[in-house]
Amino acid sequence: MDLKVIKHDVVRRGKVFDLIVDQIEYPSGNRGIREVAHHPGGAVAVPVFPDGTVLLVRQFRYPFGIYTLEVPAGKLDPGEDPEPAAVRELEEETGYRAGAMEKLTAIYTTPGFCDEVLHIYLATDLTLSPAGHRREEGEQTMTVEIRPLQEAVAMVERMEIVDSKTIVGLLMAERRLRIRG
Repeated sequence: MDLKVIKHDVVRRGKVFDLIVDQIEYPSGNRGIREVAHHPGGAVAVPVFPDGTVLLVRQFRYPFGIYTLEVPAGKLDPGEDPEPAAVRELEEETGYRAGAMEKLTAIYTTPGFCDEVLHIYLATDLTLSPAGHRREEGEQTMTVEIRPLQEAVAMVERMEIVDSKTIVGLLMAERRLRIRG
């Protein structure tokens, strides 16, 4: 659909995303408003050990007021390549390094109002980082859990894991590893 942007306003610049309000014109000539959360995107690591276990983090999610079980992930810096960012986030949040990274997919998290793209990688050949984890202040209550990948997939099916990047990452990793044999 070809929309014409009549007016483009960055209403608020935030730490995580900017709020943009565009006045648009449809091909019919009618006008409308589009509000967009502009986000730099993120990088996600699905860390899987050779024994088929997956490394997850439990962290507090303020908008819901609950702890969720997720794969490690973080926001990209402007212009940052997603793969090294996924490596960085894995080490910062878990204290593990990946010897190999393989891109599984990229997802639009909430395309109705946000332009965030998350790049999801399978992280293997895991080793403990000599430096350990380096969590940011808001991540200090985060804990690390190791679960069998099949158990984590079953948790998705039971709606015990509800984070979208984690659901996609776990299912894609399980499929990729199963295909490999």
